[in-house]
Amino acid sequence: MDAKESTNERTGSRKKKSKRHKENPDGDVGEEYPIDIWLLLASYIRPEDIVKFSLICKKAWTVTCTAAFWTRLYRRHYTLDAYLPLRLRPESMEKLRCLRACVIRSLYHMYEPFTSRVSRNPAIPETTPSTLKNSKCLLFWCRKIDGNRQETMWEFNFKFKKESPRFKNNCCKGLQPPVQYKEVHTNPDQDCCLLQITTFNFIFVPIVMGMIFTLFTINVSTDMRHHRVRLVFQDSPIWNGKKPRVDQGMQVVLDPVHSVRLFDWWHPQYPFSQKA
Repeated sequence: MDAKESTNERTGSRKKKSKRHKENPDGDVGEEYPIDIWLLLASYIRPEDIVKFSLICKKAWTVTCTAAFWTRLYRRHYTLDAYLPLRLRPESMEKLRCLRACVIRSLYHMYEPFTSRVSRNPAIPETTPSTLKNSKCLLFWCRKIDGNRQETMWEFNFKFKKESPRFKNNCCKGLQPPVQYKEVHTNPDQDCCLLQITTFNFIFVPIVMGMIFTLFTINVSTDMRHHRVRLVFQDSPIWNGKKPRVDQGMQVVLDPVHSVRLFDWWHPQYPFSQKA
């Protein structure tokens, strides 16, 4: 009898809900608050909770698109003893262009949870950067550096643009920042990263700019004391788990390797234009 009564109660509540939905065909349930309230609430949001806050409703998301939101976030976490590049200092943060990107970069210099996150990142020799697969090489350069023991080393830098899969989810395609804040959200380095490989001597690297990065392997060097890195570039991406054919691509082998590092566009050591 108790089971029947609980079933009847659930059925009754469902009927009431369906009635309410019929009365409100547009689904207007709850209160709608003015955008000023959301802007006020945003002043208490931690940087790591911005995404969660923007997903509450459309007005909360609109607030995170404004220049006022990013300017207040920067001022809230800025400290006088923070060491910042010229473009990330207060006198340069008055520019609207790339404001969001610059504030995010500055947080990785002066916001402790973000700085500790950078320091905890594991070294690439212990992991394979699979996120670089099918990325396009935008730029390559190398330079001579001085090692810790008065040794001359060479630093090879590959700048990649991460490519999205062919089949994208277009459910949020129409959700774009308001036109008046387009400059705020401009970021030439969006989805870019830098693969930095340091070797003990100079190694000739063929031209790979414009090619697609399809394979990265790292193992023990021939001298059994260092690392050996192999990069494979193709003319087109490789999808559906297919293995790249080495004979059809460009292979770059760096051996012996001192260190391998991967920097996202927001990393403090990522080289970005001061004119941004």
